[in-house]
Amino acid sequence: MMHGTGEGGPAAPGATTERVEPSHADEEVRRATGDGQPVLQLVDVSTHYGLVSVLRHVNVEIYPGEIVCLLGGNASGKTTTLKTVLGMVKPSQGEVRLAGETISGKSITEIVSRGISMVPENRRLFTRMTVRENLELGAYQRKDKEDIRLDMDRVLATFPRLHERLRQRAGTLSGGEQQMVAMGRALMSRPKVLLMDEPSMGLAPILVEQVFSIIKEINDLGTTIFVVEQNANMALSIAHRGYVLQTGQIVLADTAKNLLANPLMREAYLGEL
Repeated sequence: MMHGTGEGGPAAPGATTERVEPSHADEEVRRATGDGQPVLQLVDVSTHYGLVSVLRHVNVEIYPGEIVCLLGGNASGKTTTLKTVLGMVKPSQGEVRLAGETISGKSITEIVSRGISMVPENRRLFTRMTVRENLELGAYQRKDKEDIRLDMDRVLATFPRLHERLRQRAGTLSGGEQQMVAMGRALMSRPKVLLMDEPSMGLAPILVEQVFSIIKEINDLGTTIFVVEQNANMALSIAHRGYVLQTGQIVLADTAKNLLANPLMREAYLGEL
């Protein structure tokens, strides 16, 4: 299913000019999860940097247990979408909701404490600190020491290579290992939703496959994931649903399977003619 947005600016080739409405894909997810309420929702969100409009009337719904990907080219507004969810940027219109409660306008610290965690682009580890210290930072707001210990065990079971490198400085790890630390650190906060910004950035193709396999494994263990990614093929291969953002507007929204099969999507975003 494909819809346009009608808020001005270019749309995907062949897109109509109507706003994107909830699709049959959303109904499929409700039936699959048994939960009619999104865990994360952007409702008619517009965001500006000064006078510059970056996001325009963006609507996104993510249900418990899903992987949802947000696709688009450079300067499409993907990272701004994540920053708006995390509270780094305040929407000029609309709101962000977590489990039905409005979180837009709250501080980053409070949003994180409520259950949003992010794996940033380029990982941004504390390179002089050890792997263990970086992982422990993910739980800095938590007081439940026993549960923190159990979560550390789970993270190391998910990333066995990190177990071997706990005392090693993070800056000496390979790019793939650093991405594992960044994901593990985010999981240590026990998030309701894990945000991921360009997880394939700067990685060799074989490592990209490995990282996305781990993302799928994390989701299989119960973590809801919202991933921003330029590698549309790889993201859609593990996602349940996807949205396509172009010049700050949602121009496509459907199941991952349908997006992969959509000829306009294949031409415009998957590099195929």
